[in-house]
Amino acid sequence: MKRETRIRFFAGLLAIGAALMGLAAFAQQNTTGKEGVILTLNGAVTPPAAQYLAREIELASAANMEIIIIEIDTPGGLMDSMKTIIKAVLASDTPVATFVSPQGARSASAGLYIMYSAHVSAMAPATNTGAATPVEVGGAPSRESPFDENDPGFADDAPDADPAEDTRGVNNPNSVEGGSDAEELDNAETRTPGEARNRDRAVTSEDFEELAEEDLPKVERRDAAPLSSPDAMRAKIINDSVAYIRALAEERGRNADWAESAVRDAVSVTANEALNLGVIDFVADDIDDLLTQMNGRTVAVASGEKTLDTENVRLERVEPTLVEKILNFIADPNVAVILMSLATTGIIIEMWNPGSIFPGVVGALCLIMGLYAFQVLPFNWLGLMLMGLGAIMIVIEAYTPTFGLVGLAGLVVFGFGLFVVFPEGFRVSASVIGTILAIAGALLGVILFAIVGSRSHGPMIGGDAVRRREGVVEEWNGHEGWVIIEGERWRAKSDRPLSPGDKVRVVSVDGLIVTVKQAKAGGLLDVLQPKEA
Repeated sequence: MKRETRIRFFAGLLAIGAALMGLAAFAQQNTTGKEGVILTLNGAVTPPAAQYLAREIELASAANMEIIIIEIDTPGGLMDSMKTIIKAVLASDTPVATFVSPQGARSASAGLYIMYSAHVSAMAPATNTGAATPVEVGGAPSRESPFDENDPGFADDAPDADPAEDTRGVNNPNSVEGGSDAEELDNAETRTPGEARNRDRAVTSEDFEELAEEDLPKVERRDAAPLSSPDAMRAKIINDSVAYIRALAEERGRNADWAESAVRDAVSVTANEALNLGVIDFVADDIDDLLTQMNGRTVAVASGEKTLDTENVRLERVEPTLVEKILNFIADPNVAVILMSLATTGIIIEMWNPGSIFPGVVGALCLIMGLYAFQVLPFNWLGLMLMGLGAIMIVIEAYTPTFGLVGLAGLVVFGFGLFVVFPEGFRVSASVIGTILAIAGALLGVILFAIVGSRSHGPMIGGDAVRRREGVVEEWNGHEGWVIIEGERWRAKSDRPLSPGDKVRVVSVDGLIVTVKQAKAGGLLDVLQPKEA
């Protein structure tokens, strides 16, 4: 009996252990499918930011996580870095949701492309997006667009042309892809990408066949004036950008016409306007609200369609590595101009004092980091040249003194260069510019003070150079002896007897003999008295 009891006891323990292990495995399996990550795009779209986002999206997709959320607050950035992020999003088996957050944030330029590529796109209240016109790195865009209304290829002033029937405009907020009715707007987010593409094809093929020839706007075509090389290059860039964002819009079933206007005309909209135009899917107050709204939504990922199950999902915030944080910090426009200012200052100090080493090394390091920042930021060559011209003028003031006129002009030119070196959206803070100019102005003041002081001293050589200088008695006998003045040994005489070691002051010089008298001990105020060099 005892043996049977023991066997039953151990068998029960084994059964309980197996049950607990099965429950743990089941719980682990369920928990694995309910995990997600939160990534951050805060600042310019740079190579470090692209490396961070692409890496984490790939890892989350490989781990078969439920959702990837990218919080966005960006003024834009490099197109190559943007495309790296978009390729990672399109290749992900885990749905990616972009969320422009917190309130007051924006997703401009490259940020809009990333939003269009995401499976779910949302914005917080009081945010905005748009202004996706490409800007070339190293120069500001031309103010005249090769796609303006006065295109030389069309005769808009034709007598039969009606401006109200111009089909080229894309700035109308009511011009929503697939129609402008309120009912169509409400159903925009429920259409699948395939339905959106089929609807587009129907509009372009069947509807236009039904239009009578007299109903179409009469536009007279004339020979187009050839574009200049810069305008042709810009036209190619804009057309490529338009095709790219339209492809993303068609893939996700979003408003392609408005996206094109954001590229061509740099238009921007608020969160509510973006929702009404079919640019985004939701307006959410926070992450929890976003998870609630997109729960149960079906999206098309790289491996096929997937229904989101974001209820009670466990989110983990993943930060960039330390190196990526440092590189992103350097790529900030404010930090970039500070680094270039420090580089200029360090190099100038090294030129004034050759061999000091430390200022030159610091200046060289700041120059390298500053050039990296300018490599990943869109900048204007005019601003950069003005900064260099201002620095040169300050150096000229140091070597050919003009009583501050050239230096002050250089300071103004340098400050204006700081203001225009980056385009709108990447402007340097006014407080940073003011601080840099104040430091440079103080440095210029020190230079002027040194110049004025150097011009106010007496003779540097000859007998008059030691007049009123102080020295020490070396040898003395009666009323004559030898004194050391500024490291030189002079024969001296005095009307009073002196002793070796006494401090004396030169009264007059007669050939190679100086007349001295005993110097009085200086008080506190004597230290503050200006002395001749």
